[in-house]
Amino acid sequence: MKNTFKGTGVALVTPFNADGSIDFQGLERLVNYQIDNGTDFLVVQGTTGESPTLDMGEKLEILDAVRRVNNDRIQVVFGVGGNNTMAVAKTLSQLPSGIDGILSVSPYYNKPTQNGIVEHYKILADSTDLPIILYNVPGRTGSNVLASTTLKLAEIDNIVAVKEASGNMGQIMEILRQRPDGFGVLSGDDALTLPMIACGAEGVISVVANAFPKRFNEMVHAALEGDLKKARTAHYDLLPVTDMFFEEGNPGGVKVSLEVQGIMKQNMRLPLFPVSSALYSRIEAETKRIL
Repeated sequence: MKNTFKGTGVALVTPFNADGSIDFQGLERLVNYQIDNGTDFLVVQGTTGESPTLDMGEKLEILDAVRRVNNDRIQVVFGVGGNNTMAVAKTLSQLPSGIDGILSVSPYYNKPTQNGIVEHYKILADSTDLPIILYNVPGRTGSNVLASTTLKLAEIDNIVAVKEASGNMGQIMEILRQRPDGFGVLSGDDALTLPMIACGAEGVISVVANAFPKRFNEMVHAALEGDLKKARTAHYDLLPVTDMFFEEGNPGGVKVSLEVQGIMKQNMRLPLFPVSSALYSRIEAETKRIL
């Protein structure tokens, strides 16, 4: 099975009302905003979607709403991960039809060995026929998926790509150098997307593109087409706001920009908390400048 997830994927935020309920109207506006501005595929219920604060019923409601609005226009990837291997496998085996792929983070908190990570993903791969994108984000999980481990997992037929957010370009280049034909590498760090594509990656699963899909997509596709001058211009144009979005945690920053644009409110569920008024003002000004 070859990777088909390329270009700009967006890790969709979850809009909330003031009372903490899901804002489905805001979600509809967000999905249409992405598709209308060239996003290549959507990722529903990654960490940026505040998945730790949503139960499975809510996650499936969000998935259903995204699929309805999307209406098969672009691919939809669903985030299903956890540190209880058999529970994740059971969830995968019971998912509804109409999903194009799965994003599954490496097990967090319990810090498995590399052998444990391999066996975890083997069981997940046996639990579904859907293509699986591995997700390596040591800053959140507490353990790094080594290049050798990713390359071993890349030999499994329905493990088709990795979202790499280790920030370790040496590790990422080792995967790119040795990966089998058809296995994709996607950036998990917005600020490293351009250098990763320059080294051979196929795209990104982005936070920043929630707010600036057109500009971010211009950067990604210029880089993929080898127009590094155009890609660099967009990259450096977006770099200050990229830093701002993560300054007080994700997705607080990007939700401010979406609120400024009238797409949704910045509400989040605890333990996440809105950004400071000073950062809000800076993001507001930068959003207006970019738009």
